[in-house]
Amino acid sequence: MNAPITSPALTAKDFKSDYKPVWCPGCGDYSVLTAVTKALAMLELRPENVAVVSGIGCSSRIPAYTTCYGFHGVHGRSLPAGTGLKVARPDLTVLVASGDGDGYSIGGNHFLHACRRNVDLTYIVMDNHVYGMTKGQPSPTTEPDWSSKLAPGGTGVREFHPLVIALASGANFIARAFSGDPNGVAALIVEAVRHPGFSFVEVLSPCVTFRPEQRGWKESARPAPVAYTDDPARAARRLMTDDGFNIGVLYKGRRAPFAGLPAAPTHSLADLEGGFRL
Repeated sequence: MNAPITSPALTAKDFKSDYKPVWCPGCGDYSVLTAVTKALAMLELRPENVAVVSGIGCSSRIPAYTTCYGFHGVHGRSLPAGTGLKVARPDLTVLVASGDGDGYSIGGNHFLHACRRNVDLTYIVMDNHVYGMTKGQPSPTTEPDWSSKLAPGGTGVREFHPLVIALASGANFIARAFSGDPNGVAALIVEAVRHPGFSFVEVLSPCVTFRPEQRGWKESARPAPVAYTDDPARAARRLMTDDGFNIGVLYKGRRAPFAGLPAAPTHSLADLEGGFRL
Protein backbone atom coordinates (compact mmCIF):
# COMPACT_ATOMS: atom_id res chain seq x y z
CA MET A 1 0.00 0.00 0.00
CA ASN A 2 1.12 3.54 -0.63
CA ALA A 3 1.90 5.69 2.39
CA PRO A 4 -0.83 8.28 3.15
CA ILE A 5 -0.18 11.72 1.71
CA THR A 6 0.54 14.27 4.41
CA SER A 7 0.91 18.03 4.07
CA PRO A 8 4.49 19.22 4.59
CA ALA A 9 5.15 21.31 7.66
CA LEU A 10 5.03 25.02 6.93
CA THR A 11 7.68 27.55 7.90
CA ALA A 12 7.41 31.23 8.73
CA LYS A 13 8.28 32.02 5.11
CA ASP A 14 5.09 30.28 3.95
CA PHE A 15 3.06 32.86 5.84
CA LYS A 16 4.78 35.89 4.27
CA SER A 17 3.30 37.45 1.15
CA ASP A 18 5.29 38.82 -1.76
CA TYR A 19 4.49 42.42 -0.81
CA LYS A 20 7.45 44.33 0.57
CA PRO A 21 6.75 46.17 3.85
CA VAL A 22 6.96 49.95 3.56
CA TRP A 23 7.65 50.81 7.20
CA CYS A 24 10.45 53.22 8.06
CA PRO A 25 13.92 51.70 8.47
CA GLY A 26 14.33 50.54 12.06
CA CYS A 27 10.59 50.29 12.78
CA GLY A 28 9.77 47.63 15.36
CA ASP A 29 6.82 46.43 13.28
CA TYR A 30 9.20 44.50 11.00
CA SER A 31 10.05 42.27 13.95
CA VAL A 32 6.39 41.90 14.91
CA LEU A 33 5.58 40.68 11.40
CA THR A 34 8.41 38.15 11.69
CA ALA A 35 7.06 37.05 15.07
CA VAL A 36 3.51 36.62 13.74
CA THR A 37 4.63 34.42 10.86
CA LYS A 38 6.88 32.38 13.17
CA ALA A 39 4.01 31.91 15.62
CA LEU A 40 1.64 30.67 12.90
CA ALA A 41 4.25 28.13 11.79
CA MET A 42 4.84 27.04 15.40
CA LEU A 43 1.08 26.54 15.80
CA GLU A 44 1.15 24.27 12.71
CA LEU A 45 -1.67 26.23 11.10
CA ARG A 46 -2.43 26.68 7.42
CA PRO A 47 -2.76 30.17 5.85
CA GLU A 48 -6.28 29.37 4.64
CA ASN A 49 -7.36 28.67 8.23
CA VAL A 50 -6.14 32.02 9.60
CA ALA A 51 -7.58 35.52 9.25
CA VAL A 52 -5.65 38.69 10.12
CA VAL A 53 -7.84 41.76 10.68
CA SER A 54 -6.60 45.33 11.13
CA GLY A 55 -7.70 48.95 11.23
CA ILE A 56 -5.65 51.99 10.21
CA GLY A 57 -2.03 52.92 10.95
CA CYS A 58 1.48 51.63 10.46
CA SER A 59 0.74 48.42 12.38
CA SER A 60 -2.43 47.79 10.41
CA ARG A 61 -0.52 47.07 7.22
CA ILE A 62 0.27 43.59 8.54
CA PRO A 63 -2.57 41.65 6.81
CA ALA A 64 -1.15 42.53 3.36
CA TYR A 65 2.22 41.11 4.34
CA THR A 66 0.86 37.65 5.17
CA THR A 67 -0.57 34.88 2.98
CA CYS A 68 -3.55 34.45 5.30
CA TYR A 69 -7.01 35.82 4.73
CA GLY A 70 -6.89 39.50 5.57
CA PHE A 71 -9.26 42.38 6.22
CA HIS A 72 -8.02 45.97 6.36
CA GLY A 73 -10.83 47.86 8.03
CA VAL A 74 -11.48 51.47 8.95
CA HIS A 75 -9.91 53.43 11.78
CA GLY A 76 -10.52 51.88 15.19
CA ARG A 77 -12.94 49.23 13.95
CA SER A 78 -10.70 46.18 13.69
CA LEU A 79 -12.08 44.49 16.81
CA PRO A 80 -15.76 44.57 15.76
CA ALA A 81 -14.78 43.06 12.41
CA GLY A 82 -12.57 40.43 14.03
CA THR A 83 -15.18 39.61 16.66
CA GLY A 84 -17.93 39.19 14.09
CA LEU A 85 -15.71 37.01 11.92
CA LYS A 86 -14.80 34.70 14.81
CA VAL A 87 -18.41 34.35 15.93
CA ALA A 88 -19.53 33.58 12.37
CA ARG A 89 -16.56 31.31 11.61
CA PRO A 90 -15.37 29.77 14.90
CA ASP A 91 -13.22 27.32 12.92
CA LEU A 92 -10.84 30.13 11.91
CA THR A 93 -7.90 31.36 13.97
CA VAL A 94 -8.43 35.11 14.13
CA LEU A 95 -5.64 37.60 14.85
CA VAL A 96 -6.42 41.31 15.13
CA ALA A 97 -3.52 43.74 14.63
CA SER A 98 -3.62 47.34 15.82
CA GLY A 99 -1.58 50.24 17.17
CA ASP A 100 -1.91 52.53 20.18
CA GLY A 101 -3.69 55.22 18.18
CA ASP A 102 -5.99 52.92 16.24
CA GLY A 103 -6.72 50.64 19.19
CA TYR A 104 -6.90 52.94 22.20
CA SER A 105 -8.19 56.24 20.78
CA ILE A 106 -10.98 55.95 18.24
CA GLY A 107 -11.05 52.20 18.90
CA GLY A 108 -10.98 52.48 22.69
CA ASN A 109 -14.65 51.74 23.25
CA HIS A 110 -14.45 48.65 21.04
CA PHE A 111 -11.41 47.52 23.05
CA LEU A 112 -13.40 47.61 26.31
CA HIS A 113 -16.28 45.59 24.94
CA ALA A 114 -14.13 43.07 23.10
CA CYS A 115 -12.45 42.29 26.43
CA ARG A 116 -15.87 42.03 28.07
CA ARG A 117 -17.33 39.71 25.42
CA ASN A 118 -14.34 37.35 25.68
CA VAL A 119 -14.61 35.96 22.15
CA ASP A 120 -11.78 33.53 21.40
CA LEU A 121 -9.40 35.68 19.35
CA THR A 122 -5.97 37.27 19.80
CA TYR A 123 -5.48 41.04 19.81
CA ILE A 124 -1.92 42.23 19.06
CA VAL A 125 -1.27 45.92 19.63
CA MET A 126 2.00 47.50 18.50
CA ASP A 127 2.49 50.37 20.92
CA ASN A 128 5.04 53.09 20.12
CA HIS A 129 3.48 55.94 22.15
CA VAL A 130 3.02 58.11 19.04
CA TYR A 131 1.01 58.44 15.83
CA GLY A 132 3.71 57.42 13.36
CA MET A 133 1.77 57.33 10.10
CA THR A 134 0.42 60.85 10.54
CA LYS A 135 3.76 62.42 11.42
CA GLY A 136 4.26 62.25 15.15
CA GLN A 137 1.22 63.46 17.08
CA PRO A 138 0.90 62.30 20.70
CA SER A 139 -1.18 59.13 21.07
CA PRO A 140 -3.21 57.88 24.06
CA THR A 141 -0.12 56.19 25.52
CA THR A 142 2.23 59.16 25.02
CA GLU A 143 3.82 60.45 28.21
CA PRO A 144 2.18 63.75 29.30
CA ASP A 145 5.50 65.62 29.35
CA TRP A 146 6.78 64.45 25.94
CA SER A 147 7.45 67.64 24.02
CA SER A 148 7.29 67.76 20.23
CA LYS A 149 6.68 70.26 17.43
CA LEU A 150 3.02 69.25 17.42
CA ALA A 151 2.65 69.38 21.21
CA PRO A 152 5.23 71.81 22.63
CA GLY A 153 5.73 71.14 26.31
CA GLY A 154 3.66 67.97 26.15
CA THR A 155 -0.07 67.34 26.39
CA GLY A 156 -0.28 67.33 30.18
CA VAL A 157 -2.81 64.50 29.84
CA ARG A 158 -2.39 61.27 31.79
CA GLU A 159 -1.50 58.37 29.52
CA PHE A 160 -3.83 55.44 28.85
CA HIS A 161 -2.92 52.18 30.65
CA PRO A 162 -4.07 49.43 28.27
CA LEU A 163 -3.18 46.39 30.38
CA VAL A 164 -5.04 47.76 33.40
CA ILE A 165 -8.04 48.58 31.21
CA ALA A 166 -7.94 45.12 29.63
CA LEU A 167 -7.96 43.41 33.02
CA ALA A 168 -10.79 45.56 34.37
CA SER A 169 -12.82 44.94 31.21
CA GLY A 170 -12.49 41.16 31.30
CA ALA A 171 -9.66 40.10 28.98
CA ASN A 172 -8.79 36.46 29.65
CA PHE A 173 -5.08 36.62 28.78
CA ILE A 174 -2.78 39.63 29.13
CA ALA A 175 0.87 39.78 28.09
CA ARG A 176 3.51 42.30 27.08
CA ALA A 177 6.33 41.73 24.59
CA PHE A 178 9.18 43.74 23.09
CA SER A 179 9.71 43.77 19.33
CA GLY A 180 13.48 43.63 19.81
CA ASP A 181 13.00 39.97 20.75
CA PRO A 182 10.96 38.48 17.86
CA ASN A 183 11.36 34.93 19.14
CA GLY A 184 9.96 36.01 22.49
CA VAL A 185 7.07 37.81 20.78
CA ALA A 186 6.32 34.68 18.71
CA ALA A 187 6.27 32.50 21.82
CA LEU A 188 3.82 34.86 23.54
CA ILE A 189 1.54 34.94 20.49
CA VAL A 190 1.51 31.13 20.43
CA GLU A 191 0.51 31.07 24.09
CA ALA A 192 -2.14 33.73 23.50
CA VAL A 193 -3.72 31.85 20.59
CA ARG A 194 -3.84 28.63 22.58
CA HIS A 195 -5.47 30.26 25.61
CA PRO A 196 -9.28 30.29 25.35
CA GLY A 197 -11.10 33.60 25.24
CA PHE A 198 -9.95 37.12 24.40
CA SER A 199 -6.14 37.28 24.49
CA PHE A 200 -4.39 40.64 24.52
CA VAL A 201 -0.69 41.01 23.66
CA GLU A 202 0.83 44.47 23.87
CA VAL A 203 4.07 44.72 21.89
CA LEU A 204 6.42 47.60 22.63
CA SER A 205 7.40 48.52 19.07
CA PRO A 206 9.73 51.54 18.86
CA CYS A 207 9.14 54.31 16.32
CA VAL A 208 12.71 55.43 15.73
CA THR A 209 11.59 58.08 13.22
CA PHE A 210 9.49 60.21 15.57
CA ARG A 211 10.64 58.80 18.93
CA PRO A 212 14.35 58.02 18.43
CA GLU A 213 14.82 57.92 22.20
CA GLN A 214 12.85 54.66 22.18
CA ARG A 215 16.00 52.88 21.09
CA GLY A 216 16.62 52.81 24.84
CA TRP A 217 13.71 50.42 25.30
CA LYS A 218 16.17 47.63 24.56
CA GLU A 219 17.80 48.30 27.93
CA SER A 220 14.53 48.95 29.78
CA ALA A 221 12.58 45.86 28.72
CA ARG A 222 13.15 42.86 31.00
CA PRO A 223 11.34 39.67 32.05
CA ALA A 224 8.59 40.21 34.60
CA PRO A 225 9.99 39.53 38.09
CA VAL A 226 7.09 37.24 39.06
CA ALA A 227 5.15 34.50 37.31
CA TYR A 228 1.73 35.21 35.85
CA THR A 229 -1.34 34.97 38.06
CA ASP A 230 -4.93 33.87 37.50
CA ASP A 231 -6.18 36.08 40.34
CA PRO A 232 -7.61 39.36 38.96
CA ALA A 233 -7.07 41.22 42.25
CA ARG A 234 -3.41 40.21 42.42
CA ALA A 235 -2.95 41.01 38.72
CA ALA A 236 -4.50 44.44 39.27
CA ARG A 237 -2.00 45.28 42.02
CA ARG A 238 0.90 44.23 39.80
CA LEU A 239 -0.30 46.12 36.75
CA MET A 240 -1.09 49.31 38.65
CA THR A 241 2.51 49.44 39.89
CA ASP A 242 4.07 48.24 36.62
CA ASP A 243 6.42 50.69 34.86
CA GLY A 244 5.47 49.46 31.39
CA PHE A 245 8.55 47.37 30.69
CA ASN A 246 7.88 44.01 32.38
CA ILE A 247 7.81 41.42 29.60
CA GLY A 248 5.94 38.12 29.57
CA VAL A 249 2.54 36.69 30.42
CA LEU A 250 1.09 38.77 33.23
CA TYR A 251 -2.40 37.33 33.63
CA LYS A 252 -4.21 34.14 32.58
CA GLY A 253 -7.90 34.16 33.40
CA ARG A 254 -10.30 31.27 33.77
CA ARG A 255 -13.43 32.78 32.25
CA ALA A 256 -15.23 30.61 29.72
CA PRO A 257 -15.06 32.20 26.25
CA PHE A 258 -18.15 33.48 24.49
CA ALA A 259 -20.16 30.40 23.55
CA GLY A 260 -21.34 31.71 20.19
CA LEU A 261 -24.74 32.05 18.65
CA PRO A 262 -27.44 29.35 18.94
CA ALA A 263 -27.41 26.84 16.11
CA ALA A 264 -31.04 27.52 15.26
CA PRO A 265 -33.38 30.45 15.91
CA THR A 266 -35.38 30.07 19.11
CA HIS A 267 -38.34 32.10 17.82
CA SER A 268 -40.12 32.20 14.52
CA LEU A 269 -40.86 35.37 12.58
CA ALA A 270 -44.53 34.96 13.53
CA ASP A 271 -43.55 34.94 17.23
CA LEU A 272 -41.66 38.19 16.81
CA GLU A 273 -44.50 39.83 14.87
CA GLY A 274 -46.91 38.74 17.59
CA GLY A 275 -44.91 40.62 20.17
CA PHE A 276 -45.58 43.91 18.36
CA ARG A 277 -49.25 43.28 17.62
CA LEU A 278 -51.59 45.80 19.24
